[in-house]
Amino acid sequence: MSPTTRILALPVLWKSTRSILILVLLARALCGADGQPPPPPPHIVFIFADDLGWHDVGYHDSEIKTPHLDSLSAAGVRLENYYVQPLCTPSRNQLMTGRYQIHTGMQHQIIWPCQPYCVPLDEKLLPQLMKQAGYDTHMVGKWHLGMYKKDCLPTRRGFDTYFGYLTGSEDYYSHVRCVHTASECNRCALDLRDGEEVATGYEGQYSTELFTKRVVNIISKQDPSKPAFLYVALQAVHAPLQVPKRYVAPYAFIHDSSRRQYAGMVSAMDEAVGNITAALRQAGLWNNTVLVFSTDNGGQTLSGGSNWPLRGRKVSLWEGGVRGVAFVASPLLRRPGTVSRDLVHVSDWLPTLVGLARGTHNGTKPLDGFDMWKTISYGKASPRVELLHNIDPIFVDMGACPGRDEGSSLTQRVSDDQRWSALGFNVSIHAAIRFNNWKLLTGYPGCDVWFPRPGGPNTTRTGSLKSVMLFDVDRDPEERSEVSDHFPSVVEFLLSRLNHYQKSARPIIFPPDDPRCDPGPTGAWGPWA
Repeated sequence: MSPTTRILALPVLWKSTRSILILVLLARALCGADGQPPPPPPHIVFIFADDLGWHDVGYHDSEIKTPHLDSLSAAGVRLENYYVQPLCTPSRNQLMTGRYQIHTGMQHQIIWPCQPYCVPLDEKLLPQLMKQAGYDTHMVGKWHLGMYKKDCLPTRRGFDTYFGYLTGSEDYYSHVRCVHTASECNRCALDLRDGEEVATGYEGQYSTELFTKRVVNIISKQDPSKPAFLYVALQAVHAPLQVPKRYVAPYAFIHDSSRRQYAGMVSAMDEAVGNITAALRQAGLWNNTVLVFSTDNGGQTLSGGSNWPLRGRKVSLWEGGVRGVAFVASPLLRRPGTVSRDLVHVSDWLPTLVGLARGTHNGTKPLDGFDMWKTISYGKASPRVELLHNIDPIFVDMGACPGRDEGSSLTQRVSDDQRWSALGFNVSIHAAIRFNNWKLLTGYPGCDVWFPRPGGPNTTRTGSLKSVMLFDVDRDPEERSEVSDHFPSVVEFLLSRLNHYQKSARPIIFPPDDPRCDPGPTGAWGPWA
């Protein structure tokens, strides 16, 4: 070929080479760099326990036996620096939205049965994003994200199927919820739905077992070639303390009757998790499943739970209220059998699970959560260095606190410190924030007791409270050494961060009860507006 011919052929060669490159890149996108087709997106099972305390799993040296949770977590990744919210609705809200509760207006308490509100309808929820990614979406168990009108129901917010209850708690056998209202009357009605229809005929069936049967049934019918997102929000181990006697019998050595009943409820829940994982294996789904187990908040010491040795309990911003039991189990993990001490928060699950589903966040409002899969699976450093626990200007503790004069005002319980008032954040407000190893609390954080280890000496202790308290929770997870006087620059920085978040907070949504919610003597809890 002459030089002239070679020169004339260059554009043709370039076009051919460019076409080949495009084909190679397209093939890699479709098949992966090694030429193999990419694996299908995983099935995702998220199990939410209710009110499970830090000390209430076997692998945290508990007297309660949890062999299934122990073995699953030992073969997976235990999350030992994992945080939830101190109450039911807030944790579920942040799981579903990937956003702090201050950004949805739900920073105060829970949704009570007669309150006319729900997670704002302009928020795009996790199951909606999973459906966009091509997933079948199923929910079984506790909703507790609002139900005053039909648009708030699970089936209107992304779930293909739903079986469970809409309020925050109920009888485990009758599935009836009684509500004591401001008008001094009790309203009792069934709270159980199959889809959007009232579910009858289940009286006498223990809810932990009832819900597990439904989950197993869904799994058995799942097409293995179609990815599924299954959200299992168990009633266990929330009060009332009810469980079949066979689960309590092994705990005769526990003298405290509430703790004994509670232990039986934990065992029933542990068995349920074992049955769910067995069903996944039997259906041939387990090898391509990611299972997440999490509590929704700290244990309720008034109902048999224990967060020992952590300080505080459910409702409080102490570690006992917000540090949660959690793990991920899956054959897809790159570093199974490990313990992660990276900072992880309940709001992180939305971006993490949507990422696993190869979905997108299109349509969501700005997320506060991070995709944690590389941290959990590969052991990479967590992208999260900061965590807002909450800011609630109208906080009221909902339970008696041992050692505290319940008749005293919050200003008497918490000594004021005027040094920090000029920094812009009102330090009388119930708030807490975590940054790296530091945790700052302001106002009254909730019951501040160090509850003793179950079965140990009754040495319940309270500490002195200040309007601003700083702890190094990496070194001092029990929050026994308050160090704000030694690190004023850290306090100043964290107060500035609280002030930053407070400026972005939505007004609190917490309407009074609507008398129209009364389901009547033959009705059921559900939409009324």
